[in-house]
Amino acid sequence: MFALVVRFDCRDSAAAERFDELTAEVVREIAEKEPGTLTYATHAVADEPLARVFYEVYRDRGAFQAHETAEHVRRFHARKDPLLTATRVEFLQPGAGLGR
Repeated sequence: MFALVVRFDCRDSAAAERFDELTAEVVREIAEKEPGTLTYATHAVADEPLARVFYEVYRDRGAFQAHETAEHVRRFHARKDPLLTATRVEFLQPGAGLGR
């Protein structure tokens, strides 16, 4: 298993709205085209209206690489990047947990 958390900070409310639209589009494509993507959960951050956090879990590093190089993801990155002021990526190490 390979997991990460990504935080995106949007420029303004219009950018956040467009970011959410792009996210909805790419999540549909990820669900349809990426069997190695086990979880791709997107969240708005409470009390920070311009912040978004993604929690991503892949079958393995190869599935993550396939995700990163997929045309729909590359298109998403190109379209979202101008909307952002910051991005922070944290790669995770597995620990104790519970999944349902």
